[in-house]
Order: sequence, then structure tokens, then C-alpha cells
Amino acid sequence: MSSPQHIRQSMDTLASHFATHPQDALTQDKPATATLVSGLHFRVTGPTGESIATDMPKAIGGKAEAPSPGWFMRAALASCETTVIAMRAAQLGIALTTLEVVVGSQSDSRGLLGEPASVPAGPSRMHVAVRIAADGVPEQALRDLVHWAEAHSPVGSALRRAVPLEVAVQVGPA
Repeated sequence: MSSPQHIRQSMDTLASHFATHPQDALTQDKPATATLVSGLHFRVTGPTGESIATDMPKAIGGKAEAPSPGWFMRAALASCETTVIAMRAAQLGIALTTLEVVVGSQSDSRGLLGEPASVPAGPSRMHVAVRIAADGVPEQALRDLVHWAEAHSPVGSALRRAVPLEVAVQVGPA
């Protein structure tokens, strides 16, 4: 397990490196490749063996054998928020005793079906609930920590702004 001191030292080293070599901060993120298993069940893999499965609920034709892609989006946000909060706490020398992030969303499922065309696919709103505690740390300091982390969460940032999305289509066998 990484200690708060180890996390802080690692972050300080990385920040120092990026201060003198800013070109190293721009990276190509690892791709995720989704491949059809059957029906609406997909296997998503990464370049170093990472793997998850997705499926859709029975009501839309899936078998509900795995979480939906939308659930993984919420899970990614919850995980990213907790990670950045813990990183910031380590930077500030705060020893957290409790940290839990719950992410929910509200969607109009008609958007996924394309009818009516005016209804967007995906969530129309998301909400994040954070439960945090640290012995001897004032409530406002913990609130400030969470707000700082939320503003610097990569997944949260991507969801709050319009990220350009390019789609390339190749028809035919691989």
C-alpha cells in the first residue's frame, strides 16, 4: 500500500520534472478496445492485459451479465474523484480516516433509442456525493480539499467540458 508520504514524494518529483520538462506532461493515453462477445455483451481490453466486460439490461435486449458502459462511466468518475482527493490529501499532509464517493446520474432512455431525436443519449445530469473525515482537520479544510480535487479530476474535467471526439470507420474484416 502506498503511504501518504510516498504519494506526496512521487507527486513532488513528477511536478518538479514537469516544471523543467513540460513537453513530457503531454501523453497519449492508453487505448481501450471493445470487442463483440455476443448480443450486447462486449469485452474491453487494454494494451497491458486490463479487461472488463459490459452488457446492457434485459429491457433493451442485453442479458445483464455485466455492468453497462454508463455504469463504468460513473465508476470511472467515482474512482477518479477518490484518487485525486487522496492524492491532494497526501500533498497537504492530511491523513484521511474516511473517504467515499458515490456518483449517480439521471438519463432519459429514449435518447439511446433515438426517439424523439431531441432527447440526448446519456445522462442529462450527474451528481457526486463525498463523505470524508480526518482526525483534527477542520471541516472547511476538508471541503476545500474536495473542491480542489474535484476541479482537478481528469474524468470530472472531461465530463464537464466538450472534449473533441473523432470517429474513424473501417468497413470489412480486420
